[in-house]
Formats: sequence, structure tokens, C-alpha cells
Amino acid sequence: MVAFPNAKINLGLYITGKRPDGYHNLETVFFPIALKDVLEIIESNEDDQVSFSSSGLTVSGNTADNICVKAYHLLKKDFPSLPHIKMHLHKVIPMGAGMGGGSSDAAFTLMMLNKKFKLKIPQEQLLEYALTLGSDCPFFIINKPCLAKSRGEQLTAIPLSLAAFHILIVNPGIHVNTAMAFRELKMHSSATNLETEILKPINDWKTNIQNDFEVNVGDAHPEILAIKQKLYDSGAIYSSMSGSGSTVFGIFDNKINIENIFPVSYFYKWV
Repeated sequence: MVAFPNAKINLGLYITGKRPDGYHNLETVFFPIALKDVLEIIESNEDDQVSFSSSGLTVSGNTADNICVKAYHLLKKDFPSLPHIKMHLHKVIPMGAGMGGGSSDAAFTLMMLNKKFKLKIPQEQLLEYALTLGSDCPFFIINKPCLAKSRGEQLTAIPLSLAAFHILIVNPGIHVNTAMAFRELKMHSSATNLETEILKPINDWKTNIQNDFEVNVGDAHPEILAIKQKLYDSGAIYSSMSGSGSTVFGIFDNKINIENIFPVSYFYKWV
């Protein structure tokens, strides 16, 4: 079985407080985009429960710590009859970039195992498994534009389409330290109602919808804010950093010629 885990961008991101469990409450709109990894799962007769391999962008760390492998073991605990598998991930979505690539891979692993081996896990239970793996993971089970609250797991689908526009994503190859991003964060205190603002004309977003991480992450990595300004200078209707960075996206009425706008070392793509 082959699937194509997709990335996301955040349209607005407000951190509204710290929780007793150490996590932060947030409010954001998760929006799926057509930048995709490739994930294949086949049944295996090998001794290892999971044989994991990868290609494309380098997937760092020990195999046992890979989030897709963790997703398999999470289900294996409750479904002991789950067969041994081989799993291959072709990585396209930049990692540590605020686009949820790892979270998407994990969520798709859950859904693929459920479908391939007929586990009959209902969506609500898949969402609970996904939250165990990461705060962004439940969104990719739904994979439609959603207003997210709490840790990100309280999801409400919203009628938002950007089909009439073109989205350019730009990643400078900077790995933002998420702990630093939270540590230096100033809690959001305005009365912004993202659920209302996101459904207003996109031309209003520049003034009314922000990402709370941009200030401190931009101070640490000025290149990120420079990308945002270049996108606006090039005609973007709206531009923002996604998640805690370092990807920045711009939404345009029409595609522009992006040749020579950004350094060749940057990753950029229309999605």
C-alpha cells in the first residue's frame, strides 16, 4: 500500500496560555497543502516487527525513534495480531520547518495500517492515537481546513477554500529550535477572533491575522522575516511564517517568476 502524506501551513497562530500539563493552548487554522512525502507499507516475514528505510531528504535519528515506527508500535499494543511490516518513506517535506511533515507521516501510518490490515478503528479512536504521537497529528486524520484549539487537537472543519489562489512556500533551511521559540514567546493578549477573521476576504488577513512566533523567531533568524518581506514585495496578498518556522508562505492571485528571488540553497515550491 502506498500513500502520500501531505504538509500543512498555519493561517494565523496564537498562543493563548500555558497549561498545567506543560503544553500551551493555541488557536490556529491548519490548511493542507499539496507538498507530499511518499509512504509505502508491505507485510513482512522478517524477524523485526518493523523494517524501516528512507530516501529523499535525510531522516535523522535512530529508527526506533522514528514517529512512523512509533505509530506502528502504538497500534501493535492494542492489536497484537498486527503483522510485521516493511515501511519505506521517501521524504520530500522539509523537516523542522513548521509544515507538519513528521506528524503527517505518523497520521498516515495509522490510517494505512488500519485500512491495510482491516483493524476497523473508528476515526475518533484514530484521533486519540494520533494525539499520543504529537499535537499536530490529529489534524492529518481529518486533513481538511480546520480551526484548531487547545493543544491543536480540538478541531472544527471550516468552509475555507484557496482554490482561486496560488501558494508559494519558501524554506531557508534553518532548523528553528521549538523550545527557544516557546521560551521567548510573549503570550497573545489581543481579542482576535480567528474563527471570524479567517472567513473574511483574504485582503484583510495581512492586517488582522498574525503568527505569534514571528517576532521572537524573526529576531533570532532575520532571514525568515526577509523572506516574508520579499513575498510581499513580489505581490503576495498575504504572507506568514508557518508554525514555529522556518517555512514562510505567500498567497498570490497569480504565479510570479521566482527565478533569482531567493538563494539557490532555499527550498521553494508552488503548491
